[in-house]
Amino acid sequence: MAIHNKSHYNHALMSLNKMRKDKTLKNKTDKDFEHPDNSLICLKIMDCLDFLKEIPDESVQLICIDPPYNLELAGWDIYDNYIEWAAKWLDEAYRVLSKSGSLVIFGGIQFRDVKSGDLIDIIHHVRTNTKFKLVNTIIWYYKNGMSAHRYFANRHEEAIWLTKSNDYYFDLDAVRVPYSEEQLKSALRDKRLNPENTMKGKNPTNVWEIGRLNGNSQERVGHPTQKPVEIIDRFVKALSYPGSVVLDFFAGSGTTGRVCMMEGRHCLMCDSSDTSIEYFAKHIDLMKNLGQNATYESVDSIDKFFELTGEEQYEREITV
Repeated sequence: MAIHNKSHYNHALMSLNKMRKDKTLKNKTDKDFEHPDNSLICLKIMDCLDFLKEIPDESVQLICIDPPYNLELAGWDIYDNYIEWAAKWLDEAYRVLSKSGSLVIFGGIQFRDVKSGDLIDIIHHVRTNTKFKLVNTIIWYYKNGMSAHRYFANRHEEAIWLTKSNDYYFDLDAVRVPYSEEQLKSALRDKRLNPENTMKGKNPTNVWEIGRLNGNSQERVGHPTQKPVEIIDRFVKALSYPGSVVLDFFAGSGTTGRVCMMEGRHCLMCDSSDTSIEYFAKHIDLMKNLGQNATYESVDSIDKFFELTGEEQYEREITV
């Protein structure tokens, strides 16, 4: 595993480390945190490995990525040895992730070519070569999709949820699904269930029915593999907390940044193509058109980003 001994012991990171040492996040929820006035957004156009090397150790709460699958869709989707390349960013992801943090990787298991970026290969590598723990495989089910004549038409994609330790942050209450009136009455009669939790709603399970974005979707900003806001939002709300740092080093359409602004998280994004800047700008316009708060603070450097987030965490700590 790649280790980088870059000195990041500034005031901001020292305060973050102290807070993590003194207080566990395992049993906390969204209600235990204050939302920042504005999200900090840092979007860089550069190679993801170079980008990751600039990020301090254990400084990120959630990494949410949709990496290239090596399907040769474009120049950014061609790799001679996919797992050898993926192993490098997986090692860096482990280094920058906090002890309570999570890594979500979108992908698929339906690719025929052995060289493709199949999640099965990634899971095998993770289990045999890293210390990541596999918590869940999420099945993203959708009704709209391509027809097929030589195989069963595909109607799902997958995402794997990995953690660095068993003390990971998970806010189920933030993503519970409301019961219907009849379902709620039935659930409250079930003596096996906690009535207080039942009133909050039900666990969404690991099968999520969320529609794909079609060509006419109002969310569309132009990226060919753009994910719906709803699916990114569920991960962000469940696996990060207000004021924490979310990282997406395959930013693509910039949807992760948009969701972080909606949910009061700070976001680091990176992509190899400068079209990500245009896509993110379109997200901002769409948010304004919907009457959503599209105000954020743009930060040019990673060092400045963590200086600002560290100061914010320190201010929260001394007021508790």
